[in-house]
Amino acid sequence: MKLYYAPGACSLSPHIVIEEAGLSVQLKKVDLAASQVEGGGDYLLINSKGCVPALELDDGSILTEGPAIVQYLADRKPDSGLMPAPGTMERYRAQEWLNFISSEIHKNFSPLFNPHAAPEWKAGVLDNLRNRVGWLDRQIAGRRYLMGDAFTVADAYLFTVLSWSGLVGLDLAPWPALTAYLERVRARPHVQAALQAEGLTG
Repeated sequence: MKLYYAPGACSLSPHIVIEEAGLSVQLKKVDLAASQVEGGGDYLLINSKGCVPALELDDGSILTEGPAIVQYLADRKPDSGLMPAPGTMERYRAQEWLNFISSEIHKNFSPLFNPHAAPEWKAGVLDNLRNRVGWLDRQIAGRRYLMGDAFTVADAYLFTVLSWSGLVGLDLAPWPALTAYLERVRARPHVQAALQAEGLTG
């Protein structure tokens, strides 16, 4: 398999899952601005959406969208516990978290990186993000990870998107339970390995 990624982008989430699951996956760095794969190649021929992540399977087919990719990867190593078993209520809870992170957290960051977005719009988006982050802080209080004691793909995804907070002026200091949670995730050896591979440590 090959994971097409850009350092620090949402592709960090499946990269973390790959490390946690101990999967053998070739990393292919993408220059998103130029739509070029490092070493040569038009990325739009891999993923016509022009965004990361994309996962090339051994049969040559391409899977896109981070929440789908992390579930696929976790299911390759079910004993890792990164995704609960299909058909269980815990599985649906994990999918519930993935959908919330995708629609309520991840998508709200997008306009904050848009240089053409109006300042008033960005201010409104930040207010909305603060409300969502406050809710997250209340949910994570008393828990080690989103699903309890077990680290799952949802934690890899939430850690990834909230790592952008400092880039957009979202101060997480008012939410101590959430900031402590993020530090727990960051301290995991496999998370550190993914960060180091993408040049995101130090």
